[in-house]
Amino acid sequence: MTAGTRPAPTPGEVLPATASAAPPARPAPVQRKRRRPYRAWLLFLLFAGPNVALLVIFTYKPLLQSLQYSTLQWNIGSPVARPVGLGNYVDWFTDPTTPRIVTVTVIFTLATVGGGMVIGLLLALLLNRRLKFTGAARTIVVAPYVLSGVAVGLLWLFVFDPNFGVTSALLRMIGVTSPNWYTDPAWALVMIIVVYLWKNVGYVALIYLAALQSVPRDLVEAASIDGAGTLRSFRSIVLPLLGPTTFFLAITTLLTSLQSFDLIHAMTRGGPLGGTTTMMYQIYEEGFRSGRAGYSSAVATILFLALLLMTFVQLKYVDRKVHY
Repeated sequence: MTAGTRPAPTPGEVLPATASAAPPARPAPVQRKRRRPYRAWLLFLLFAGPNVALLVIFTYKPLLQSLQYSTLQWNIGSPVARPVGLGNYVDWFTDPTTPRIVTVTVIFTLATVGGGMVIGLLLALLLNRRLKFTGAARTIVVAPYVLSGVAVGLLWLFVFDPNFGVTSALLRMIGVTSPNWYTDPAWALVMIIVVYLWKNVGYVALIYLAALQSVPRDLVEAASIDGAGTLRSFRSIVLPLLGPTTFFLAITTLLTSLQSFDLIHAMTRGGPLGGTTTMMYQIYEEGFRSGRAGYSSAVATILFLALLLMTFVQLKYVDRKVHY
């Protein structure tokens, strides 16, 4: 027997498996695993890509351009723009009309957000009961929210007309003279707030109604068995469970209120004497009436930073108290 040769196997002996007899590795599953991330990215781009592109083109790009324009002294249509740095911001903070505009904005926001949430919750509690014509009542409450703000404003101008409006007729029936809704700055602001609440309170009521219908009934029934009344059950059980919904509505209604424009433009155009000019309407006036695009962009940037700060504070501190 020569060197390197293997002796013949004896009867019954089992030969060990050689390397050549081992089954080959199967790379296919590895390749499939590698292909999955690419497929996931392709699906993401297919479904989210158009939305992301729209956000970039119509939201983030204009935001960055507004920041750039706020550092320029530029009138709309002019081919020349002069850099002024923070000059537009200094002009806004030193403008004698700024305190009045900020005051009007704060009053309008607090009244519409706070009043809308209180009235919306009361309407939701009423609509949550099993009454006749509940479906029709829900439709009537929500319907103004989907109407055009300009159309609503024009219609309510006739309602508040001091001579021929429904409001003046009702006040004359009880011996009260109708206020000067169109010429008194304070009453004009009240008029705008009332119309805004009438138009948008249906949205708040609809969200609260959905939240009320998701409250577990067994908790309320257990509280009633333990002797808790309706008011006590609402304060101790229902209201805390509505915390996340209230938090959501506080953010959305705040953002919507600070950006309100259509009703003001249709009813008062910021007057009388600037009594209904909010920061949002000032952006329009400075940019499109006065043509001061740089100054208007500075006001828009200040409003954006204020909204960003308030949203951050709500998400940072308030969110912890309402989510369990």
